[in-house]
Amino acid sequence: MMGSLQELEERRAGWLSQILELGDFRPGSINATQGRCGNPNCHCHKPGEPGHGPNLRLTYKVDGKTITESFATPAEQRKAERELAAFRRYQELSRALIEINAQICRARPVEDSLTPQEKKRRKRSKRKSLPKSAP
Repeated sequence: MMGSLQELEERRAGWLSQILELGDFRPGSINATQGRCGNPNCHCHKPGEPGHGPNLRLTYKVDGKTITESFATPAEQRKAERELAAFRRYQELSRALIEINAQICRARPVEDSLTPQEKKRRKRSKRKSLPKSAP
């Protein structure tokens, strides 16, 4: 839905202000891991035992490398959950901002922004060229 240029710019300002209000955010995900430890005498090595876990960990990428962090406290986990949720909201707002900017670009009139050099460039001749004669 396209509106006037002023309405579109006001909508863009609204999306930008929502992005500014997000606070801390980061990409990643929280995953549960489960497994056996290195102690052969531990209960996790007995038949039928499910192992240790689930242990929740934060996973994200840095320079193409996957980084995994464990949570020392439930408070750290809740903080990471808030930051990840804010990042998802940032992604939504970013997509909306890109769309509204595309609408603004289509709605904004073209300005004559030719430089004096560009204006002096010769225009192509409209005269048709004559065919070359065969030797």
